[in-house]
Amino acid sequence: MATWSLDPNVIHLNHGSFGACPNEVLDVQAGLRSELERNPVAFMLHTYQPLLEQNRAAVASFVGADADGLVFVPNATYGVNSVLRSLEGQLPNGGEILVTNQTYNACVNAATVAAERIGGSVVVVDVPFPLASPADVVDAVLSAVTDRTVLVMLDHVTSPTGVVWPVRDITAVLEPDIPVLIDGAHAPGMIELDLADIGASFYTANCHKWICSPKGAAFLHVAEHHREHMHAAVVSHGYNDGWPESGSRFHAQFDWTGTDDPTARLSVAAAIEVMGQHRANGWDGVRQSNHELVLAGRDIVAKALGVETPVPNDMIGSIAALQLPPPEAVSDSIFDELMNELHHTWKIEVPVFTWPHAPHRVIRVSAQQYNELGHYERLAEALTAT
Repeated sequence: MATWSLDPNVIHLNHGSFGACPNEVLDVQAGLRSELERNPVAFMLHTYQPLLEQNRAAVASFVGADADGLVFVPNATYGVNSVLRSLEGQLPNGGEILVTNQTYNACVNAATVAAERIGGSVVVVDVPFPLASPADVVDAVLSAVTDRTVLVMLDHVTSPTGVVWPVRDITAVLEPDIPVLIDGAHAPGMIELDLADIGASFYTANCHKWICSPKGAAFLHVAEHHREHMHAAVVSHGYNDGWPESGSRFHAQFDWTGTDDPTARLSVAAAIEVMGQHRANGWDGVRQSNHELVLAGRDIVAKALGVETPVPNDMIGSIAALQLPPPEAVSDSIFDELMNELHHTWKIEVPVFTWPHAPHRVIRVSAQQYNELGHYERLAEALTAT
């Protein structure tokens, strides 16, 4: 069973933001760092690439993707930016990039810059929350697609509302005529993935969240017909085949973008193994127990607040959001003052967002293997006392 370095005096209900890495995986990373520093040249020129390929194969198998189309990136936002920058020369002038009102803010910013560069625009689709079924998402997105739509960017698990979206149902309609870029930041380790079945042109996701790898490990998967034109957001040696260790030019674009600490991405396979041992039935058990716990925790908080649960249970993975009454004082900050009060007074880490706009706000709880029902009961107590 994985062990954690988390502060025992704090209730951690925000695994979704930055994850947490088990001690056993941190030990693997520390060993790699020691090896790197004993002989940096030997590690980078002889050890790095074989270890990278082992981790690439492990991640590809875990998410149902072909390793030839998978590269490591520092985080999902980097993956989104890499795709957008690579596509700029191929997208028609005046085209529309479609996002939603639940798209992660950093990715909306990246789409906005990309649209400006092609003389186009970003179209924001209003997807309802609360919602009754996956069809609400599909209908909202597809109804906004026009003959000017050149790219659709979707979250697989939304950041503000914690909803698992039916991305396969959308890609089945749009691909390959309209490419789909999926920001799956939360998905690996939270829900079972089969990227081949989803069929998106581009899928990027973090490993540091629900796989529980060290921070700085994420991946981008690109469909075969796009790989020839795909470059990392940082152009480096791979552009002219100056990194000969990679198995393909596509891989070389991302495998070496300059000297950094590569040990996070070289520890992902260890994280997959360690977390998979946490339950007798492996990753199925991890995902199911987190799912059941977050639903129970959500219900405890909803009952204490006297609010309805906003989405069906089968559209929740390991994070869940609830709408809160408007605050007494409206702030311009994306983070509500209640979040600070819970942090300072109650020692509870849980995000409270202004969303979709002031004065509306949501609270989002997470469930991971270190959580228990008493954590949500304590949160409910804090919320009713505040």
